[in-house]
Amino acid sequence: MRVHFHGAAGEVTGSMHEVEAAGHRILLDCGLIQGSREAEARNVAPFGFDATAQDALVVSHAHIDHIGRIPLLVKRGFRGPIYAQGATADLMPIMLLDAASLQEGEAERANRHRPAGMPPIVPLYSKDDVVAAMKQVKPLPYDTCTTIAPGVDIAFRDAGHILGSSIVELWADGKKLVFSGDLGPVGTPILRDPTQIRQADVVLMESTYGDRNHRERMGTVHELGEIFATAAREKGNVLIPAFAVGRSQELLYWFAQYWDEWQLSKWQVFLDSPMAAKVMRVYDQHSELFDDAARRVWQDKPHPFKLPNLHVSESIEDSMAINRLEGGAIIIAGSGMANGGRIVHHLKHNLGRRNAHVVFVGYQAQGTMGRKLVDGAQWVRIHGKDYRVNAQRHTVGGLSAHADQSGLLAWYGAFENAPPLVLVHGEDKARETLAGEIFERSGRKVQLARPGEWIDA
Repeated sequence: MRVHFHGAAGEVTGSMHEVEAAGHRILLDCGLIQGSREAEARNVAPFGFDATAQDALVVSHAHIDHIGRIPLLVKRGFRGPIYAQGATADLMPIMLLDAASLQEGEAERANRHRPAGMPPIVPLYSKDDVVAAMKQVKPLPYDTCTTIAPGVDIAFRDAGHILGSSIVELWADGKKLVFSGDLGPVGTPILRDPTQIRQADVVLMESTYGDRNHRERMGTVHELGEIFATAAREKGNVLIPAFAVGRSQELLYWFAQYWDEWQLSKWQVFLDSPMAAKVMRVYDQHSELFDDAARRVWQDKPHPFKLPNLHVSESIEDSMAINRLEGGAIIIAGSGMANGGRIVHHLKHNLGRRNAHVVFVGYQAQGTMGRKLVDGAQWVRIHGKDYRVNAQRHTVGGLSAHADQSGLLAWYGAFENAPPLVLVHGEDKARETLAGEIFERSGRKVQLARPGEWIDA
């Protein structure tokens, strides 16, 4: 068994790893590279392998940095099956059609100002490409062993990161590889805890937060309540960049849980995301994946997805109307790193207001507007114009959908005999810190994956 690393090897987006085993080539994830314009430009480059030679694609979960180049893979000749957990399979077309729409829109806007005689900019892929790729998807349940090629078996285990997120176990050539995908923290609302696995011959583990521990979740929830109280006194708006899958649903869960305590009836709550509205329907279809606490909230509190003052803005006109409100609005909108989507328009209208609050509830990759704001930028450029940042900024770390350093150490520590470990999906500072912690505890020297490198398992 040999593993080649093609993405999320020294960075946190573009997840893609190729396994050669039993005479077959199996791809683990096919994610979009996100961040700066320079980083995103790499998405159009040729893959580091022949797409037509891949026998199967195995998807860990439906975040775009893990699935965002699947239509391009198919467009370039991949014809094999795409295996995904059932909820992931339902989320994938929602996510990818939205990605295609954004790319088509960006290409159209760029071509309006394209000098005469220059070739037009074309999107990475179209909605038709997404529809074609989704015909190859084969849903699988958790905890079932499936033969995906002669001599190659896989099983999905719950990763506790987003709905349908999976740890991948892969058996071939008498060896067992475990790919963590993205691991969620223990105690994440709505979701079950990540599955602990005991046996492996090699482990590929994410390391997004390998150098830090999150704030205790309930402290973070208390902080959210304080932000809302301050914004209410100041009569300002609260903007929350959030991914349509996972974070948006968790926020609504907490709104239901603390409806009275946070006096949320005084606010207008906007979920400004057509995609998030579709995602909520997938959540309702897969409530069997919820943990016990979530089932109680759904029964005993205001339904998180049906709060009495919740407005789900699906049309562009609805979204634009929100910007007429100078106060009293909680606006949840994508993208989660503020590098595109509707949140950018709300930032444009609110960043200059001293009584506005921008709340970051997830990881902000290098080069994104979210990262610039978190790092204290006083000016940001939006749609070709510079905007002064007067709004108050809050980084709320305890709502992360990723396991922190303690969680990663505990998950790897559950394996017997400290199997060989390769860290993926993390910036170098986080990976190096985590590798040092693991070596101190187990004596295991850890490899940091690099693009283009490979290991023999």
